[in-house]
Amino acid sequence: MSRSSQHKFPPATPSRDLIPEPESPRPALARPGLFRPQHALTAHSKAVLWALSATALYAVSAAMSKLALQQFNVLQVLFVRQLIVLLLVLPALVRTPDLIRRLHLPRLHALRLAGAFLALSCGMWAIALLPLTTAIVLGFSRALFVPLLAARFLAEPLTGRRFASLIIGFAGVLIVLRPHMAGFASTAILVPLLGAAGAAIATISVRRLSQTHDSQTLLTCQALFIGLLSGIPMFGLWKNPDAASLLLLLAIGLVSTAGQWMGIRALRAGDAGLVAGLDYLSLVHAAILGLVFFSEIPDPLTLAGAAIIIASATILSRTGTWNQLKENGSGRGT
Repeated sequence: MSRSSQHKFPPATPSRDLIPEPESPRPALARPGLFRPQHALTAHSKAVLWALSATALYAVSAAMSKLALQQFNVLQVLFVRQLIVLLLVLPALVRTPDLIRRLHLPRLHALRLAGAFLALSCGMWAIALLPLTTAIVLGFSRALFVPLLAARFLAEPLTGRRFASLIIGFAGVLIVLRPHMAGFASTAILVPLLGAAGAAIATISVRRLSQTHDSQTLLTCQALFIGLLSGIPMFGLWKNPDAASLLLLLAIGLVSTAGQWMGIRALRAGDAGLVAGLDYLSLVHAAILGLVFFSEIPDPLTLAGAAIIIASATILSRTGTWNQLKENGSGRGT
C-alpha cells in the first residue's frame, strides 16, 4: 500500500462510550486511616475521658489548696474559690432575678447548704492538717454515710449486702484512723469525717430537691449562699495576698470549677457507676502530688484502709441511692 493511500481515510476516532470517565476522588472520610467514622469517640469513651480529667483536676486543686493554706485561713481560700464559681454562674443569676423567690422547701435548702459548707470547709481544713493522701482517703468515706442517711430520711431499704459493705468500709476507715495510735481525740482525724458527713447530708438533700428544682438552680443557689457564708468572716480574717498568692487563689477556683464541670459532663455522657469508680483514681494523683511537692509518702496502713474503703464504696455505688445521686452531680457535696 502506497504512502498516499494510508491517508485516504481519516484515522478512526474511538466511541465516546468507550472513553472511561475520570474517576471521582473518594471522600476524605471514606479513605482508610485513623479518621474513619468508626474511630469517633463513643459516649462511653467520652465519659471516661471527662471523668479522668475531673479526678486529675480535683487532686491538683487539693494540692494547690494545701499550698495556699500555708499562708491563708481556710475560709479565705474557700471564699475566693466560691467567688470564682459565683462569677461563672452570674449570667444564670441575671437571667433569673427571682431565683430566691422560686425556691421551694426552704428548710431543706438550708440543710443542703449547711452540709455543703461543712463538706467544703472541713475538706480544705483536713488538707491543711493531714497528709494529702490521708485527707482524700478519709473523704471517700462520704459514700458510707449516704446509705445510712438514705435509709433514715428517704426510706430506702438497707439490705444485708449493703449493711455488710458498710461495716467493711468503716473498718477501712478505722485502719486509716488507727485509734490505738492517735486516738479519736485528734481533731485532725475527725475533721475529714465531719466533712464526709456534711457531703452526705448535701447529697441526700439534693436527691429530694432535684424533684422540684433543676440543676442550674441548685448550683447557682449554692454558689451564692456558700460564697456569702464564707465571706462574712472575711471582715476579720482577710489577709492581703501578693501577686503570686493571688494568682494561686484564683487558680484554685478555676481548676476546682473546671473539675466540677468535667465531672458533670462525665455523668451526662456515661454510667454513674463507672464515673464513681474512676473518681477514686484521684488517690493516685494525690499520692504523686504529695510526694513531689510535700515529700509525703503514704504508709502501708493508709493504703490498705484506702483499698477497703474503695472496695466497699464501689459495691455501694452499683445499686441504690449513691448511684442515683451521682447523676445529680452531688457526689462530693459540692
